[in-house]
Amino acid sequence: MSTVQSTGAVAGYRPERTLRLSVELRRQFKRRRTIGVFALMVALPLLLIAALQLGASEDAQANSRLNLVDVATSSGLNFTLFVLFATTSFFLVVVYALFFGDTVASEAQWGSLRYALATPVPRMRLLRQKWLAALVLSVSALLTVTVVAVVAGGIAFGFEDIQTPIGISIDQGQGMLRLAGMVGYLAVHLLVVGTLAFWLSTVTDAPLAAVGGSVFTMFVFAILDQVEQLGSIRDYFPTAEEFAWTDLLQTPVDSGDLYRGVIQSLLYAAVFTALAFRHFARRDVTS
Repeated sequence: MSTVQSTGAVAGYRPERTLRLSVELRRQFKRRRTIGVFALMVALPLLLIAALQLGASEDAQANSRLNLVDVATSSGLNFTLFVLFATTSFFLVVVYALFFGDTVASEAQWGSLRYALATPVPRMRLLRQKWLAALVLSVSALLTVTVVAVVAGGIAFGFEDIQTPIGISIDQGQGMLRLAGMVGYLAVHLLVVGTLAFWLSTVTDAPLAAVGGSVFTMFVFAILDQVEQLGSIRDYFPTAEEFAWTDLLQTPVDSGDLYRGVIQSLLYAAVFTALAFRHFARRDVTS
């Protein structure tokens, strides 16, 4: 007969050993959606290089900060900045929403969530492991597109210094450090849409609803951010500082918006994550 511990659990049962992060990551990396996303991360910079070399329109669309399109072919680092600029508002938003929003909802849709809890895996541990796995996948995707852009862009356009649209030159060493800061900022800022999708994933059994709902919400805020009549209210939107990372191209660097963006993003992420854990703790997943 099995020995029962004072807690009522069978002897040898250790909650902290259930659903290890490495196991969850292996499961997620084997999924077709994960393979497809990383394939797109590799293919996107290559497609953009082909488009730039074939010849783009000279009438590049202006933006409120820096027009990185004009100098995209100056060097591999410049091309990488262009890739990040082109993917910040939509592509990376969808990637984070997909990895975070597909976690719990897909398991519930397949009917495997109840079996995972019956293993038994403690609810909060299961949710924490899925949150961490989604974070690893999302950041890995961001790093993949960045590394491919640096290497492929360097081969296509040369490994030269960064040339900003306003005539400032940043040497390669300093440029790589600033690029690392930009990627770090984006990894944190995109947690807003990721954790929103994660919360919605605990609310619905439909992954598409969690992913689509979070992306749609961010798009709505992005549109409202263009309404000047809203005044200072726009400063508190989750999309308010999405391009603050371009401030790292200035000399000297203006870090005000960067700090504000990091703090604001972490606050939003903390709230959405707390809501996800609160809802999942009370959710009936056995019916």
